[in-house]
Amino acid sequence: MTTLLDIDQLRSFIAIAETGSFTKAAEVVNKTQSAVSMQMKRLEERLARPVFARDGRASKLTEDGQRLLDYARRIVKLNVETIAAFSDAELSGRVRLGVPDDYADRYLPEIMARFSRAYPGVELSVICEPSVDLLERIDANEIDLAIVTNCETKRAAETFRRERLLWVTSARHSTHTEERLPLALGRPTCSWRRIAVEKLESVRRPYRVIYSSSSAGAVAAAVLAGLSVSVLPESGLRPGMRVLTAAEGFPELPSCRIGLVRNAHESKSLADALAEHIVSSLDNLSEAQAAE
Repeated sequence: MTTLLDIDQLRSFIAIAETGSFTKAAEVVNKTQSAVSMQMKRLEERLARPVFARDGRASKLTEDGQRLLDYARRIVKLNVETIAAFSDAELSGRVRLGVPDDYADRYLPEIMARFSRAYPGVELSVICEPSVDLLERIDANEIDLAIVTNCETKRAAETFRRERLLWVTSARHSTHTEERLPLALGRPTCSWRRIAVEKLESVRRPYRVIYSSSSAGAVAAAVLAGLSVSVLPESGLRPGMRVLTAAEGFPELPSCRIGLVRNAHESKSLADALAEHIVSSLDNLSEAQAAE
């Protein structure tokens, strides 16, 4: 008889694969590290092969683990959709979502439309702030779920999308050729700002920050007006912008992870339902972009 896989074990497996750590994965799935370790032991016993290979303190996937990851994501996603489809109790109440405004214009319409159709009895409250502020709101129990951008793994988050970070300038201006490069960046706490500055300093490119704002719209406006160069994710590109390349003297930037951070102290039902719709909405956007 075929041995069935445990959904809860697969959720923990996905969390480990995405965070690279049993400890951080335990935070994501709200379990102890020992419980997660036991789950992975049982999962490997079911599969009769290892899915993780230790690399120092990090936990990397074996070749079989990489194969399992795609199946695990599909199985967990289908399980959530199935439970929602056959649930007799209609969800109600309020769920609080935090989103950086870099992604609000691009992602929120699809997320809100899908969620509202599925759960008309739920009030969705949205706050648009930088990721660092949203993490503080999670800790202060002011929001239930946050979409955050993170180029470095400093916080346990469920990564659901990766995007390239890009140097951008106005397509109608030659601002990027100025001897002392004018920049429009986020606030000093912004990780993208720090990365941009470090990269320019690594190639000894003179620069000056002339616009600083937590508003993605304000930064984009400075770029489109030909006043400055900036750093944006792929989805943040707007008509009238041009991507700058290494051939033009702009060093390659790291990719950016987009993930979900949950409030562990609040009810999971509404947050889980919203999280599923966020991931589904982003999948739909990716498919639409590929079709284009």
